[in-house]
Amino acid sequence: MVELFDEDFDAIELAESALILNKAINPKTNDIWARNELKRLLKEAELALSHEVDEQQRFDALLRLFYHQWGFSGDQEAYYESSNAFVDKVLESRKGIPVSLGSILLYLGRKLGLPVSGVTFPSQFLIKLEWFGEAPKFINPFNGEYVSKQVLRAWLIGHSGPLAKLKPSHLKSVDNPTVIGRWLALLKSTLLREERYTLALKCTDLALSFVPDDPYEIRDRGFIYQQLDCHQVALSDYQYFIDQCPDDPAAELLKNQVNAMSLTQVTVH
Repeated sequence: MVELFDEDFDAIELAESALILNKAINPKTNDIWARNELKRLLKEAELALSHEVDEQQRFDALLRLFYHQWGFSGDQEAYYESSNAFVDKVLESRKGIPVSLGSILLYLGRKLGLPVSGVTFPSQFLIKLEWFGEAPKFINPFNGEYVSKQVLRAWLIGHSGPLAKLKPSHLKSVDNPTVIGRWLALLKSTLLREERYTLALKCTDLALSFVPDDPYEIRDRGFIYQQLDCHQVALSDYQYFIDQCPDDPAAELLKNQVNAMSLTQVTVH
């Protein structure tokens, strides 16, 4: 398996980092084609925007090119499909979710010399635009629209509850490893939902290569092993979680699960 966290993700663009993650989870990821496609889109963008002198107008022209001429858009019909988190699939279908679409837009914007960065806002990924001497602006990568502070406050309340307050930390630019960590969790969630347990197991293995003793990752790994009929390993992982997090509400449920599994014949793989 690729040692994901040995990569210097801050030395490359987020979309390239995501392709490394995608390939580590699913070896069938068409990463070579995707890298070439990113370069092709960049060349097309450079040509299309060559007449734009004003930098802000240049960025708006990039948004029009990306969302209208090329047809990239958020996948409203199948938002939670795992394909929306694989960059090669998003480049193929031109549909994705905020983080995958945002990574491609960031790639283009940064290569074009525009002042863009990524923000892991609690409810979704954002693009941050910082013009010299002006307050930052924020783009929703799902549709390419500017998002006001008022809308961001509403999103935060919807995500975290009525007492949530918008803080500067919510709008801080983040490094690629932070985004990749959240992307990995997102991929695991979508793969579990699709019952693609072998690929989901790769997600937990990657996460545990970074934080080896995380009881919640080990609990999730136990669930995956149970689905794969590896009951002995699942029991061990469940017991580890129970021992490490005895006050977690899930621990009591898992105790019952462990007792029930222990009464059945153990299958060793």
